[in-house]
Amino acid sequence: MGMALDEPRNEDEVIDDKGTKFVVEKTLWEQAKPINIDFISTPHGEGFKLTSSLAAQGGGGCGSCSC
Repeated sequence: MGMALDEPRNEDEVIDDKGTKFVVEKTLWEQAKPINIDFISTPHGEGFKLTSSLAAQGGGGCGSCSC
């Protein structure tokens, strides 16, 4: 999973959390919920860490993004 700025479409789920809106494809939302977004700081840098009920795919990637 990753993060990007986007506008909602008909096939998207819009989640409003304390005034911040998140847009997720409905099919992904049904497979991955709940999705947690944390801002983390490590010795390697800072960024967003996404975790969900989906199993890690592809064997690589840490599921984080410095957006």
